[in-house]
Amino acid sequence: MDRTRTESGELHIAGWGTESVRSSRRRTLARLFRRKPPLTEESITVVDQPMLKRAITAAALGNMMEWFDFGVYAYLATTLGKVFFESLSHTGQLLATFGTFAAAFFVRPLGGIVFGLMGDRVGRQKVLAATMIMMSIGTFAVGVIPSYAVIGMWAPILLLCARLVQGFSTGGEYGGATTFIAEYSPDKRRGFLGSWLDFGTFIGYSCASLLVTVLNAALSEADMLSWGWRIPFFIAGPMGLIGLYLRLKLEDTPAFQAQLDAHEDALKAVQTPQHELRMIITKLWRPLLVCMGLVILYNVTNYMITAYLPTYLTEVAHRTQLTADMLVLLAMLVVVALILIVGHLSDIVGRRAVFATAAVVQIVVAVPAFWLFSHGALWGPVVACIVFGAVLACFAAPTASTLPALFPTAVRYGALGLGFNVAVSAFGGTTPLITSALVDATKNDLVPGFYLIVSGVVGLIAVIAMRETATQPLLGSAPQVDTPEEATELYEEARDLAAAEH
Repeated sequence: MDRTRTESGELHIAGWGTESVRSSRRRTLARLFRRKPPLTEESITVVDQPMLKRAITAAALGNMMEWFDFGVYAYLATTLGKVFFESLSHTGQLLATFGTFAAAFFVRPLGGIVFGLMGDRVGRQKVLAATMIMMSIGTFAVGVIPSYAVIGMWAPILLLCARLVQGFSTGGEYGGATTFIAEYSPDKRRGFLGSWLDFGTFIGYSCASLLVTVLNAALSEADMLSWGWRIPFFIAGPMGLIGLYLRLKLEDTPAFQAQLDAHEDALKAVQTPQHELRMIITKLWRPLLVCMGLVILYNVTNYMITAYLPTYLTEVAHRTQLTADMLVLLAMLVVVALILIVGHLSDIVGRRAVFATAAVVQIVVAVPAFWLFSHGALWGPVVACIVFGAVLACFAAPTASTLPALFPTAVRYGALGLGFNVAVSAFGGTTPLITSALVDATKNDLVPGFYLIVSGVVGLIAVIAMRETATQPLLGSAPQVDTPEEATELYEEARDLAAAEH
């Protein structure tokens, strides 16, 4: 099924697949031509191609650096447990480490709301520069905190403070970056161009995984506990400066400033941040729920693989640390290899078809995959990681183009900041903590697989409820194309479609 939105925001069901993407686009073009004021050739935005490339590069590279910072904590969970919670039992160390990991997600909604509402007023780029600074400071701070053996309870307290800074900054990162790329991208290529953002994310994850793998292989356990674990966190400072430079370089461009000026005019109807937040919750609750369902689908799988799987493989499946690191790195490389292809595919067959197919696959394979992690030779975990990597790529690739399209331009950053971070905080970031506790309580190694089945069902419901947005203009925005010739063709097509309906 495919859904289109009327001017009043109501949803109408049609069908889904490649043909439904085309028919949905035709209906949208005809409606744009009939609206008041009607679509004109001059109102169609021709994207500045050099600016588009710079925007995609800055957002993707900045996102890569930010998620490298965030990912190293997950890959070092076992080591950090021994450094900061040495007075606890082995299980207690893991739970405390994952609890501190989850704590960062509790402040993400606050960061998402603050940075989101700010981004809808002062501009996306300024806010994204601020989130980069905060993340780098928070991550670097983790690397300089003395161990529990040196300062006792102050060590985990300072670790928690640094994690809260990370979580607050991350709350504004993804919503802003997706909004930034979506608002620059031509309608026909938004899926492909948006997938570059999560390509950067998983490059960052992969670099974090690779660095931790090399450190674990090259250093003894004593050296890792003494000083080796600090190295990835120290890298955050220089990387943050690079990311900040890239993002600030875009601020002076006239095209982006003109976009901000137009955006401020559209925002006048929203009035205050409190009014905007209230409007998002009361008027846009349907797309907000769809956003949260898709985020749960993507991020439960994401954090299951990137944050919990390294520990599961060593503590539950009893694989060696090096084997666990290599398997997780394999899954990340599968995502990196597929994500741009899937992003392009979502522009052809639609976002909903990609999400739904991957959700069904996850529901079917989740439990057998976790059985393979604990049984048999190495080929079993290898196959499971490849499958999970492919599924995760299908969730990640269309997300950056789908979520911004759920909301109108004037409140897009704020709505994304709220919906994305509430769902991530409640269900994504808590995944390692909840699944680790459930495995310990039930003594059932397959519990994580059942957890993935639940998230797959939730996501599938959200996919059924969402409208198809592939190749269509963003809500509240004019159509965007690559060339003036495309603008002429699009206008003529819209005029002919509107005439054919009468």
